[in-house]
Amino acid sequence: MKTLTLLRHAKSGWDDPVARDFDRPLNAKGHRAAKAMGRHMRALGLAFDHVVASPAVRVVETIGEVAAGYGAPIDPAWDRRIYLASSAMLLDVVRETPGDAERLLLVGHNPGLEDLVLLLVPHGGGALREEVEEKYPTATLAELTFDIDDWGDAAPGRATLTRFVRPRDVDAALGPGAD
Repeated sequence: MKTLTLLRHAKSGWDDPVARDFDRPLNAKGHRAAKAMGRHMRALGLAFDHVVASPAVRVVETIGEVAAGYGAPIDPAWDRRIYLASSAMLLDVVRETPGDAERLLLVGHNPGLEDLVLLLVPHGGGALREEVEEKYPTATLAELTFDIDDWGDAAPGRATLTRFVRPRDVDAALGPGAD
């Protein structure tokens, strides 16, 4: 059994005058949401053998805040391919995960993460899949399980979506329209 946890970066600041999208930082709400998600991940007892993340500034800052909330460092392997990656590219990254890792955390961007969930979880995969289809908000966590022994066997339609947690599920003040 393998567990894949996908975390979308927290809300970024569109008002910051950065030259490249890659350099866009989190806004204040994004910092709060990432820290709250880290606390929630700790409360759930989530742990990871392997972490891979986009090196974009908003992902780096998200991981820092999640780690602060979680109460332990999160040291990812930075992989530029994750930056604005398609679901096919993200699946390639998943399939390259070392075989001894049972629990993978992948931190990145939409629409790739949402598309990856929809690719891996079959149609009719339940209410959680329908929520993902509706929207995969910033700082949201999705947990998928695979009945496989090797990450290389991860394939479309083979995952079960076991958890889908949005920041507003953890703290109503982090919902839409809240600053």
